[in-house]
Amino acid sequence: MAPRLQLEKAAWRWAETVRPEEVSQEHIETAYRIWLEPCIRGVCRRNCKGNPNCLVGIGEHIWLGEIDENSFHNIDDPNCERRKKNSFVGLTNLGATCYVNTFLQVWFLNLELRQALYLCPSTCSDRATEDGAHEEKDYEPQTICEHLQYLFALLQNSNRRYIDPSGFVKALGLDTGQQQDAQEFSKLFMSLLEDTLSKQKNPDVRNIVQQQFSGEYAYVTVCNQCGRESKLLSKFYELELNIQGHKQLTDCISEFLKEEKLEGDNRYFCENCQSKQNATRKIRLLSLPCTLNLQLMRFVFDRQTGHKKKLNTYIGFSEILDMEPYVEHKGGSYVYELSAVLIHRGVSAYSGHYIAHVKDPQSGEWYKFNDEDIEKMEGKKLQLGIEEDLEPSKSQTRKPKCGKGTHCSRNAYMLVYRLQNQEKPSTVVQVPAFLQELVDRDNSKFEEWCVEMAEMRKQSVDKGKAKHEEVKELYQRLPAGAEPYEFVSLEWLQKWLDESTPTKPIDNHACLCSHDKLHPDKISIMKRISEYAADVFYSRYGGGPRLTVKALCKECVVERCRMLRLKNQLNEDYKTVNNLLKVTVKGDDGFWVGKSSLRSWRQLALEQLDEQDGEADQSNGRMNGNTFSKDDSKEERKEEEEELNFNEDILCPHGELCISENERRLVSKEAWSKLQQYFPKAPEFPSHRECCSQCKILEREGEENEALHKMIANEQKTSLPNLFQDKNRPCLSNWPEDTDVLYIVSQFFVEEWRKFVRKPTRCSPVSSVGNSALLCPHGGLMFTFVSMTKEDSKLIALVRPSEWQAIQKLFVVDHVIKITRLEAGSADPSETQYVSEPKLCPECREGLLCQQQRDLREYTQATIYVHKVVDNKKVMKDSAPELNVSSSETEEDKEEAKPDGEKDPDFNQIMHAFSVAPFDQNLSIDGKILSDDCATLGTLGVIPESVILLKADEPIADYAAMDDVMQVCMPEEGFKGTGLLGH
Repeated sequence: MAPRLQLEKAAWRWAETVRPEEVSQEHIETAYRIWLEPCIRGVCRRNCKGNPNCLVGIGEHIWLGEIDENSFHNIDDPNCERRKKNSFVGLTNLGATCYVNTFLQVWFLNLELRQALYLCPSTCSDRATEDGAHEEKDYEPQTICEHLQYLFALLQNSNRRYIDPSGFVKALGLDTGQQQDAQEFSKLFMSLLEDTLSKQKNPDVRNIVQQQFSGEYAYVTVCNQCGRESKLLSKFYELELNIQGHKQLTDCISEFLKEEKLEGDNRYFCENCQSKQNATRKIRLLSLPCTLNLQLMRFVFDRQTGHKKKLNTYIGFSEILDMEPYVEHKGGSYVYELSAVLIHRGVSAYSGHYIAHVKDPQSGEWYKFNDEDIEKMEGKKLQLGIEEDLEPSKSQTRKPKCGKGTHCSRNAYMLVYRLQNQEKPSTVVQVPAFLQELVDRDNSKFEEWCVEMAEMRKQSVDKGKAKHEEVKELYQRLPAGAEPYEFVSLEWLQKWLDESTPTKPIDNHACLCSHDKLHPDKISIMKRISEYAADVFYSRYGGGPRLTVKALCKECVVERCRMLRLKNQLNEDYKTVNNLLKVTVKGDDGFWVGKSSLRSWRQLALEQLDEQDGEADQSNGRMNGNTFSKDDSKEERKEEEEELNFNEDILCPHGELCISENERRLVSKEAWSKLQQYFPKAPEFPSHRECCSQCKILEREGEENEALHKMIANEQKTSLPNLFQDKNRPCLSNWPEDTDVLYIVSQFFVEEWRKFVRKPTRCSPVSSVGNSALLCPHGGLMFTFVSMTKEDSKLIALVRPSEWQAIQKLFVVDHVIKITRLEAGSADPSETQYVSEPKLCPECREGLLCQQQRDLREYTQATIYVHKVVDNKKVMKDSAPELNVSSSETEEDKEEAKPDGEKDPDFNQIMHAFSVAPFDQNLSIDGKILSDDCATLGTLGVIPESVILLKADEPIADYAAMDDVMQVCMPEEGFKGTGLLGH
């Protein structure tokens, strides 16, 4: 197909030879491109917008041929949300709550814990006993135990594929958008659960946490001198094992129990010896729980960065763990079987994803719990290989080979073992009747939702099939051919063929001209269809107006024809005018035309023709609701007013001929006649027209004023030679010997006067001195003699008495300010005294100094330098930070959002530049230690360009001490403010 511009030219080519009054119906249909051939599917790849007969590529391809009925809806099969047979129920991830979901699944599959929780009485069961039946309203658990009961009941008997734990999470007060430390969550929740269940009367419920998870060990210290042994007993719910430097779980356990020597400064005070003695200390396992939780300490504190990091090292562990070698009392049964592996996927301690591999205690099969998704492992075997391969570590450590019954993981952070000799439950844990009733009620809601979704899905399919048949039938009848036709918006046809949006009534208003007919320029966004198809569309969808053959606008076509002919004539007239301008004008027959207008008249004429052609579009836009806002229309009118029309460049401000002949040119009467055809409203100035009389008067006055200003400037410059130049200006620090009195004027007055003297024709004369700016409201001087020799010297200028007399004659002086030198009796110049008139105002001077200090401390984007001190010597590194900071702020302002560029100082920049963690930084300025973390920069006296000294503490080698520093100096919010700490 021909390009779009070629189509437009072809549609209007006839206008070059046809006059406006000769336009016929055939010309009109040609302008509307009725003559173009329709495109053929398969030949035309995309829709030809310039061709109203092209109906290819408007969205019909998705409807032609056979269609899968699933494409008629966006509703998933509700049965996909149904729990599969012999499978477990998942938990919804509420944002960053995957760590909670993993522990809930592990605790759910602890049958003893589940059974004990079911035995715990609840307010719901009490109401059921009293009323005999539940009220038909949503159940809202009141306590943590009730939340856990209800969750476990749903996990056991729900028909849903996954359930929502938001009630449980909300009851704990957890932030669903922040990932927390999973190991800390486990400890805190177990403590909370134990505290909650301790109030129960039933011992099976009250003691379940201790029975399942609690063991006991002793810290044993033995004196090397007397052999006295002291013990400190302690309960534990999990063993925290260091994995750094180890490859096997048994090595981690051995290190946990290894003997530590207490020597030197770390000696032990023996009560028997009554003195400090060398000793040994170790941990002895006294008893082990039924469920042994082993926390692998993967998240450790990195002193270099000041943050936690994850250790992505492989640790090997076996499915069978014999703990007998590690306990103090031998002979018992201490063989454990692996029942759960909790995984953290990700290389960072602050992000990643938590999942759990848990063994079903009844079937012995392994399952992977990943929030909503639950996968059964094949062959009743634990499979960690896939999880380890999904998240590559930065260190490309090869996975060690694992023997039969052993596994290796770099992502496991908790291992759960169960005593092997525990009897497996023969019967399924039964859900209490009151909880089962709640589950049945939830299942009924789920079934109702499934039926509703299935019905909506069926309705969407039925609508889609009906639409398919409609499109297949109508698309074949869309082309108009030689039969009667109408025009319909291309946009509406595309929406009709778009299955994702409902079809709205036809709206053709945006395509109308000012005569309420089809605008010729809108034909590119319209399509010509058969009258039959149009009748079907309007009967089914309504809308309008209908654009039949009568809607082709003859008025618009005739106007366009006239404009095209004018544009063609313009090219000929342009050549004629250029030739006429070459002829010299004689006598008074010429006309004045602006030189700028002559250079751009052709472009101005074209723009004027285009504006006339576009007025119909603008009026049509207003008719159809596409009105411009008031602000837009005002701006457009303002721009139009600022643009000069033809020959307005030689208009003076009074609307007459300007006086400058350099800006205009005389043209012949014939040339002006041609130009006037295109610009009939242009201002006309025959050659005999006089220039503006007012401008002549102003010009003469301006020349007189300039001469007067030059005279004044020369007189003042001659009278005040020293004030004009700084060479011979007196100063207070070097008092001139020929006088004991100096007068003061403001430096602002001097600078303004110098501007006038240098350029008297461009600047206004200075009439007054204005010394009031140097005085306070009480009339006292704001500056001391010392300050006027230093920082305030830029604000004042000193003049001798002779110059002061000239200043009083030439200018209006509001206040006289002078400094008098009083000679001392001795020859020592340091005893010379100086007196000012008027005298200094101490109160206002003090206020000025305070204000200046406040101004110094209120800044934005200032630079603060940091120097590191090593052995009492300053060291400035190339990478030392220049902190871009804002000034002091109140506590109230801290909570408000700040605009870009006003940020608090990030002293972590110091850490990255000097490799000094925040807790090792000792900062000072001018000998003052900056230790108050809550103080602002202003209160600390930090002003722009300040230099802060950094002295770093020596790093602590002891790893245990490092843990203390982490807890004290780098506090994290953690579970602060949640229900886990409420007990």
